[in-house]
Amino acid sequence: MKTLFGNFVRARFFTRHCGRARARHLTIIATLAFWAGGIAAGPQMAASKPLARSESPAAALRRAGLPRKVLLGTVISGYEIFTQPLEKRLQRMDELVEAMAARARVNFPAARLDLVVLPETFLARPGDSLAQQVVRMEEVLPRIAACAKLHGCYLIVPVLLREAAPPLRYSNTAMLVDREGSVVGIYRKVHPVAPQGSDVLEGGTTPGREFPVFECDFGRVGIQICFDMLYADGWDALARKGAEIVALPSASPETAHPSLYALLHRYYIVSAAPRDHAAVFNPLGMIEAQITQEDVLVHQIDLSYAILHWEAVLEEGEGLRRKFGDKVGFHYYRPEDGGIFWSNDPATPIAQMIRTLGLTESDANVDRIRRLQEKARGGPPAAP
Repeated sequence: MKTLFGNFVRARFFTRHCGRARARHLTIIATLAFWAGGIAAGPQMAASKPLARSESPAAALRRAGLPRKVLLGTVISGYEIFTQPLEKRLQRMDELVEAMAARARVNFPAARLDLVVLPETFLARPGDSLAQQVVRMEEVLPRIAACAKLHGCYLIVPVLLREAAPPLRYSNTAMLVDREGSVVGIYRKVHPVAPQGSDVLEGGTTPGREFPVFECDFGRVGIQICFDMLYADGWDALARKGAEIVALPSASPETAHPSLYALLHRYYIVSAAPRDHAAVFNPLGMIEAQITQEDVLVHQIDLSYAILHWEAVLEEGEGLRRKFGDKVGFHYYRPEDGGIFWSNDPATPIAQMIRTLGLTESDANVDRIRRLQEKARGGPPAAP
């Protein structure tokens, strides 16, 4: 079934305080580095065997982890921004991030904004050719850095970039800047689009080569841009590298592919677009928060979560709520017979909570039942 699912895809497309929380995050990074080293040491296996959910370093981390709340911000920008000169776009960036920070202060007064995502090619110039539209890093970085530092958040800003190093190249990028305004890294779109009837990729952009995962103080972030949605390689690579959140700055409001990849790889995806839809997709493949008109969206997630399928003792989450009250949080989706659960108690992991009901996570239970099936039939089912 995993093979069929993978073929379908290919065919159709940190508490933020010092002290103990900081030390806990450093431990997390060390654990993930160990896992990543193991992956790097075995590239042939990684290439020949689909990534099982139980093998994901992010999954290994979150199972027993204490709560890690992350406050996300995104936007539907409208198209007018793309007709504006660079200075107006920089001003609009400042306005949008301020609007998200203000929303965060009202709705999440005990938290601070962690990660903001803006739509594809947000910073560029108007023009008839790519050469006219691109900007140099030094033209935009000081303003991006100042915005991130002012609001104390990580900021992902898509930039049509004229590369500094020769030869002359243009890239469709997304720049990640940290809370102090330092560049964490840049993702260059690996899969730029060529319109039907044309062999030119987005006016002459050079495709990127790598799918980096970036260390942030709240967790690990990957990036995909728009048409990357139609190719599985980036999403697979980000999962293998332990991404916990994937930012999707886009020109398209598409929902089917982000839902699919969030479900398949058990990470959160946060999309930003100019029209119709921007959202947070959770690791069940469900849209957990969304906007459908020009506005900003601020939504909190927890990277230490558990996914549970229906069990009578769970009572669609009420079994846990009776035991733990507001110390447990969840979204249960009755039509899907499952839900995503997290702890609101800084001292108690969600895994400990669900064990009080005699439960384990859905993926671990699926693997357990698979072993029972294979024992009963004398091996795996016949290959197709």
